[in-house]
Amino acid sequence: MSRRLVALALSIALLPLAAPARAEVSAAAAMRAEPGKVVVTWQAKGPVDVFVSDDPAADVAHATRVSDDDKDGRFEAPADALARPYFLLRDEADGKVTRVGERLLPLLQGSNFRDLGGYPAAGGRHVKWGLFFRSGATPLLTREDAAKIQALGLHEMVDLRSNEERVLAPSKIEGVEYVAVGYSMTNLMPKGAITADRMAALYQGFPDLLKPQLKILFADLVRGDGPVVYNCSAGQDRTGFATALILSALGVPRDVIVADYHLSTEYRRPEFEMPKIDPAMAASNPTAAMFASFQKDPNAAKPMPLYSAEHRSLILYALDAVEQRYGSVEAYLDKELGVSAADIEKLRAEYLE
Repeated sequence: MSRRLVALALSIALLPLAAPARAEVSAAAAMRAEPGKVVVTWQAKGPVDVFVSDDPAADVAHATRVSDDDKDGRFEAPADALARPYFLLRDEADGKVTRVGERLLPLLQGSNFRDLGGYPAAGGRHVKWGLFFRSGATPLLTREDAAKIQALGLHEMVDLRSNEERVLAPSKIEGVEYVAVGYSMTNLMPKGAITADRMAALYQGFPDLLKPQLKILFADLVRGDGPVVYNCSAGQDRTGFATALILSALGVPRDVIVADYHLSTEYRRPEFEMPKIDPAMAASNPTAAMFASFQKDPNAAKPMPLYSAEHRSLILYALDAVEQRYGSVEAYLDKELGVSAADIEKLRAEYLE
């Protein structure tokens, strides 16, 4: 064999062996297919082991293995009436684990009650599951719904609604510390008909309107007082702004924040956000009259897409207002809510994995 061929053979022999194909688990999701059944789906190039636990922080050593060598990217699991299942998908090639839970809490008479876990965040990490819950109003929860929420182990509920809304639709979540800061609905609603342009203007006012409530919410989070739930009536507008700030502080990309915001159109159930308004109350109470008019309007029974007349996401108007006035979300958090750069690092250490 020529020297050239020998050298070529040696160079080939010394090349590193190709690494085994990784499963590269992605697009993981868990959804309630029907009462008592959750379907977990994912994409991967290789086999995956599936584990389940009702503890959102459990590792595979403390979870139950429910499927081995799963190659079809789909697993159906029975769901307990109360316990909330969290699934761990382990890449068989390198042992990397991806955690996923149901985004929406399956309530019979709740609206838009969902978990912020799993979103990609700063430093290649992800938001922990089971610590942040956002919701619409909860005046019509069933006993079973209340038990499901109690099982979450919530530390506090921060209600972002006005005085009038809280009187008309008192929360049925019990056994959880409840915090609200009073203000009138007249400070919130745009004058005249609710149009896309007026909604954009409403969002631009959120950074000022909600400062007292947001100070409380972020103080709880910095102390590590989770799990926490926060809500407004629909769980989309005021709650959407609070969520955008939390996810921004955790380093979640803006497009992911906007996508989470628009899930409200899918997850809202307006019929459970406000009890039926008594006509006598509507005659003497402007806020009651407004909600009564919504209840009579067939169009209001269906959640509307959250866009301005220019088909721009409404949440961007609130974030624009923050950035135009303060330069960044971080500067707003620092100046108005007392959340420093060190606090943001603390939040990321506490709530990312």
